[in-house]
Amino acid sequence: MQLPQASAVAQLLKPITWFPPMWAFACGVVASGQGLSGQTWLILLGLVLTGPLVCASSQAVNDWFDRHVDAINEPQRPIPSGRMPGRWGLYIAILWTGLSVLWSWQLGIWGFYATLLGLTLSWAYSAPPLRLKANGWWGNAACALSYEGLAWITGAAVMLGGAMPDMNSLALALLYSLGAHGIMTLNDFKSVQGDARMGVRSLPVQLGVRRAAVVACLMMVLPQWGVVAYLLHLDLPWHASGVFVLSLAQWPLMRRFVDQPVERALALSALGVPLYVSGMMVSAWGLRTWGALP
Repeated sequence: MQLPQASAVAQLLKPITWFPPMWAFACGVVASGQGLSGQTWLILLGLVLTGPLVCASSQAVNDWFDRHVDAINEPQRPIPSGRMPGRWGLYIAILWTGLSVLWSWQLGIWGFYATLLGLTLSWAYSAPPLRLKANGWWGNAACALSYEGLAWITGAAVMLGGAMPDMNSLALALLYSLGAHGIMTLNDFKSVQGDARMGVRSLPVQLGVRRAAVVACLMMVLPQWGVVAYLLHLDLPWHASGVFVLSLAQWPLMRRFVDQPVERALALSALGVPLYVSGMMVSAWGLRTWGALP
């Protein structure tokens, strides 16, 4: 049996995509308000779980079930290019899923069940019969919840010894999950042609690229302003101001993106998303500050 190249395995697991859930987990850790001293090993376990394991599993699953679409949109990907021979893409997806479940036991019962939910969503996103990604609304919602909200809540819950985070942390996790729906939509613009041919109803296919670009921007910015309002409600004006300024800094990128959606989607993803996730950490530190107030 021909084995895949190591470089092909690395490309299949897409390390560049691991950062968002790892960052969201770190935000949950900070927002928990718990002391970080002596928790380094636990935090590292969680970061490895959310990025190199669960997120990597989802990328392998998606590449396997998208191999026919990728043959049109991205023929250089490991599976359609032949560098991942036979059914190795599927085998790696299954292996990484199993490794994720085993690793999650080290984070307690919450980490275990959160991992099962995240993995279930990743398979439901890509694999039939559900294949949530066939509709851009549902598919992007599943990704956004897994990448941002679930990772944030898991980080907080693990630090709290398995207890449910408070409503403030849950509210911010939900708002940033809503905003991540717009971020996930940015990935769909490069695949419009292949998605349309293969029956994948992404938002650019459903709405047209310009309307989908407007929707993606609104989905990104409105939840951030919701976070601003929530932080003001908690009497955290400096943190609210920080999130607001970071959201305004995204506007020039968004305007250019709306004018040229296909050409500018990557630029907004590369430059605007770091501003978005910076706001996540600002708000997490706000919750930590709020929890320390007398």
